[in-house]
Amino acid sequence: MSRVEPRVLKGFRDYLPDTMVPRERMLRTVTRVFEQFGFLPLATPAIEYTEVLLGKYGREGEKLLYRFPDNGGRDVSLRYDLTVPLARVIAQYPELPRPFRRYQIAPVWRAEKPGRGRFREFVQCDADVVGSTSLMADFECVQVAVAVLGALEVDDFTIRLNDRRVLDGLMARIGIREPKVVQDVLRVIDKLPKLGWPAVDAELESALSLDTAARAAIQRFLDGTLESIDGDVVDLAVAEPGLASLRQLLSWAEALGVRERLAVDLSIARGLDYYTSTIYETFLGGLPGFGSVMSGGRYDGLMGTFSAQSVPAVGISLGVDRLLAGLVELGRLDAAPTPPDVYVTVFDEAGVAYAQRVGAIARAAGRIAQVHLEPGQKLGKQFQAATRVKARWVVVAGPGERDAQQVAVKHLDTGSQVTLGIAELGAWLASQ
Repeated sequence: MSRVEPRVLKGFRDYLPDTMVPRERMLRTVTRVFEQFGFLPLATPAIEYTEVLLGKYGREGEKLLYRFPDNGGRDVSLRYDLTVPLARVIAQYPELPRPFRRYQIAPVWRAEKPGRGRFREFVQCDADVVGSTSLMADFECVQVAVAVLGALEVDDFTIRLNDRRVLDGLMARIGIREPKVVQDVLRVIDKLPKLGWPAVDAELESALSLDTAARAAIQRFLDGTLESIDGDVVDLAVAEPGLASLRQLLSWAEALGVRERLAVDLSIARGLDYYTSTIYETFLGGLPGFGSVMSGGRYDGLMGTFSAQSVPAVGISLGVDRLLAGLVELGRLDAAPTPPDVYVTVFDEAGVAYAQRVGAIARAAGRIAQVHLEPGQKLGKQFQAATRVKARWVVVAGPGERDAQQVAVKHLDTGSQVTLGIAELGAWLASQ
């Protein structure tokens, strides 16, 4: 058999234990927060018919689909996000209750250029409310974002809010109404936090051929604030519903004591075509240019691509792998594995079953237990192994203990030791 070079594709990664340990902790924490808000789990296939995904992400997004014919000649793609599959599910299962609060934690794939905190395969953690037009649903997603990052002990972040209707008001004021052109302009505006105004201005001129007056109006809008927006900057008939929603969201955040976590950012556009009103992106303090780690918004029109029925929806999505990369840069990642509480010695082959019984008792008592895997190895070596994994107790289960149906439990830090009947061990461990 020929030898194969061990390697992975660019933009993909193996996750070794020092990464998987904090990653799994993070996912458990996110799941707990989602469920505290009443969201229910959902799973969808990694592969969808390509026609399900097309027409939802814009031309630039669709270029990033991992698209291929399967063995049956069907045109299929790896999922780009978890939102479009959710829209398909809602259309396919109309019996689901409304409003439907769902969460999904799963990998997605995008054939984009890898970079700082950006990968081609990454896990998204989505929470969505489907079937409610209430702005309370939008604010619930904001609350979820604050709660998730708080539970993850991320203490320096800002959720930047905007509303697509305000941006539509800007487009109407400068005379851009054709949907395709509007989306192209918004995708360029959305690059402002990463590229800065000179680069955005140059792209608006060279790629989209916007004249000087239109570009100046866009810059004046982006330099403004929620309080400064008026009829000279936007078409208020178009923009006012979005402005009112932003003011209400900030008011609720003030009442809830999380106002300092939110900021209106008129450059936030969310380049995907399906957003209709509220949009938000979350940035880590201390990492300028890193990109958003949690984003989302309202997408009331997306469900209509699968069904004649219009179904409102709003959601938030955490990019776990990008957040992990950011926390690594900030030196905030605890990669230490949870050490075992109990390390069980094995003196010889005859004692394997007894040692395994001890391990099972410890686990039934809610303790993490490892049983030594080399019967007959010197006891000193077994204690060294227990020290390496930072076990709390070593349980000695030698021939004498086995004959007496006892164990000797030694605390590695203090050196204290106690002898217990095996029938007492579970209750003793549970009480410590």
